[in-house]
Amino acid sequence: MSGIAKVVPGNGGLSKVVVTGTDADGEMYLHGGHVTSWVPKGTGEIFYLSPNSLWKDSHAIRGGVPVSFPWFAERADGGGAPPHGLVRTKAWQLQCVDVNDTGVTVSMLTESGDDTRKWWPYDYRLVCRATFGAQLKVELIVKNIGTSSFLFEEALHAYFAVGDAETAYLRGLDGTQFIDKTDRHVTKKQVGEVRIASETDSVYLDTATDLELLDPTSNRRLTIQKQNSLTTVVWNPGAEKSRILGDLGDERWKRLICIESSNVGPYAVQLGSGQCHTLSMVLQAGHIAH
Repeated sequence: MSGIAKVVPGNGGLSKVVVTGTDADGEMYLHGGHVTSWVPKGTGEIFYLSPNSLWKDSHAIRGGVPVSFPWFAERADGGGAPPHGLVRTKAWQLQCVDVNDTGVTVSMLTESGDDTRKWWPYDYRLVCRATFGAQLKVELIVKNIGTSSFLFEEALHAYFAVGDAETAYLRGLDGTQFIDKTDRHVTKKQVGEVRIASETDSVYLDTATDLELLDPTSNRRLTIQKQNSLTTVVWNPGAEKSRILGDLGDERWKRLICIESSNVGPYAVQLGSGQCHTLSMVLQAGHIAH
């Protein structure tokens, strides 16, 4: 046996699955189908989770790995639609738990209904599957269960904990075109490593390569592999926005960097009736070699 899982009340009384494994421990909330913790042995907690997160049915959890679907950020046509889509604040169903050679796999499910069709008229089934082990694998599986094709955006909006956002840096995007949402959505070209110096909201285009997040302050190295994902979003609110965000707070921006495996903007996914699409992210943590 490589681990066990149990359902317990979490913050705010919201139900969560707690995983205790040989190689790692973890947590996943039914609220939003949301991974909130992965602690591989020897490296400590990988995800940032805000101490000011609201833990209410109507609010997204601030930190961990929120799921964005079927649009990213604000919907293009506005209209009061919820930011980042329809599923971040829904109560998902626990589909199954499986203990296997790679760890403990937790699968959660949500589907379209009258509450989602008022914002988006299509029928879908969405599964978020997380395998907690020496690696963490998170899969987002979208199935079109309706009769018409649809176009959607998606993201695994991972908040990674860092000792200091200004000294941590990201490798693997050198030479990549990106849309700078903090500068009038101008398209730019990345030169060298990605570093956080101020508010950052960048959509890197046509990205499939592995990434490395290096955090010298915590002496930690994290590799991020992804499949069926052609955009990478790098986000940090910076000092001013961090202060304004009530569920984050002053100076919290220094403790996180969001690196989001995604398909957004020009890389939105077209899915025909009966078709499935799976986006996956695989994480491995270790120490920086000296």
